Amino acid sequence: MEVSALATKLRVAKETVRRDLHALEGHGLVRRTHGGAYPVESAGFETTLAVRTTRLVPQKSRIAAAAADLLGDAETVFVDEGFTPQLVAEALPRDRQLTVVTASLAVATALAEAEKIAVLLLGGRVRGSTMATVDHWTTRMLSDFVIDLAYVGANGISREYGLTTPDPAVSEVKAQAMRSARRRVFAGIHTKFGAVSFCRFAEVGDFESIVTDAGLPSAEAQRYSLLGPQVIRV
Repeated sequence: MEVSALATKLRVAKETVRRDLHALEGHGLVRRTHGGAYPVESAGFETTLAVRTTRLVPQKSRIAAAAADLLGDAETVFVDEGFTPQLVAEALPRDRQLTVVTASLAVATALAEAEKIAVLLLGGRVRGSTMATVDHWTTRMLSDFVIDLAYVGANGISREYGLTTPDPAVSEVKAQAMRSARRRVFAGIHTKFGAVSFCRFAEVGDFESIVTDAGLPSAEAQRYSLLGPQVIRV
């Protein structure tokens, strides 16, 4: 929400809204941004896939294209749930043989008609908010694969706490994808950096590359790169 919109809606001064947002940020409930704030995703709050498709779409599209360029000679690929990974899937080349493993119904649908791409949809319980499968059926099936490259998303990434997500069931799928993959790429918008959610599934140093947008300051990108991965800002 923007400060001006909140002030109008609540019929209070903008300075009152700014003070309240500062207090909420201190409790870890929101992240401040220029002119407003957005909620931090936690065990009790997670945005839906439908909401994610409306936010920062141009930046997410650039990130996805840059992440897809890191495919290299990979023949088997894991694509995570979430809107940015979905865009990565859509940016994958259609002129070569690929096998894509995913828990995301949206990713599977996006690639189903690609003639040279074989899609393996992981079974399990479908979470309505993200339209992706979870639980032991999903992780058991995923554990049987050795994957060349995993494109992984997260609700938050920080140098101190690594990569996190609100739901333990989702965290287990992501953790298994990390274990199953030889190479790992994180693709995510700059607003995820510094955010911390409930369940940790990976460390920053577990990734070969981190792809984000130029909204992440170059100095902060350098701090992440010191932990191991190449950091690409687009």
